[in-house]
Amino acid sequence: MKKSLNIQNLTIVTLIIIIIVLGASNFAALRKLDLLTRGSEIKNQERTETVKDIDQDTLGVIVLVIDDFGYRNDNISDGFLNLSIPITCAIIPGHTASKKFAEKAVSYGKEVIIHMPMESENYSPGEDEYKLLTSMTSELLENKLIQAFESLPEAIGMNNHQGSKATSDSKTMTVLASVLKDRGKYFIDSRTSSLTIGEKTMISFGVPTARRNIFLDNNNDLDRIEEQMNKLANSAKKNGVAVGLGHARKNTLSVIEKVVPDLLDKGFVFQFASQVVK
Repeated sequence: MKKSLNIQNLTIVTLIIIIIVLGASNFAALRKLDLLTRGSEIKNQERTETVKDIDQDTLGVIVLVIDDFGYRNDNISDGFLNLSIPITCAIIPGHTASKKFAEKAVSYGKEVIIHMPMESENYSPGEDEYKLLTSMTSELLENKLIQAFESLPEAIGMNNHQGSKATSDSKTMTVLASVLKDRGKYFIDSRTSSLTIGEKTMISFGVPTARRNIFLDNNNDLDRIEEQMNKLANSAKKNGVAVGLGHARKNTLSVIEKVVPDLLDKGFVFQFASQVVK
């Protein structure tokens, strides 16, 4: 009889332990589900608020992509980093200041992309180590792209440096799109040629993309750069979003410093390129 009671007590204790374990497990699972649900709700709320701000409370979204970083690491390049607005810094790989500036740009809260050298219709010297040529095999093109990203791991996207010939070449742009897709990067088509198929190719591969709308400083005159900034703002007001492409130069920096406060007062919002690609 005593032995029977001991067995029953042992059985009861075992059942109690099982119930406690199952209860704790279920609580943990429910807690995890609750946290996931709440996290999703928070993200959705943030996304909704962002869309609301852009749709209702802004005059337009302006994206500034500044090219040709990497040549210099001085007060001019630092001036762009000190701007209080989002700037997407397009850095040419392989130059003396490329790596150091990429690290500095990220530390300043700016966005870094690769300003990828590509073949032009008219030969231009420089950047031969990285330049994409239409005569290259697909394997060599891929290797050069991978090399560029390995040299600048801070980069989350890419745009073309020159490239009027390469961006109109199907093989070149197909390889580029494939690499960007595999690495989760985006592409801004600088549109150095009206024959470019860059944006079209990216869309077909599912690579987030956008195009340059306004060149800011093909003419380095201060008044002309300011005119282009006004055109960029008008394009953003008309279309919702506009991408302006400028260069890391003294006059470009001076004009941006001058006009940005007024544009902000009018209700324009500045964003990184990564925030407008689709």
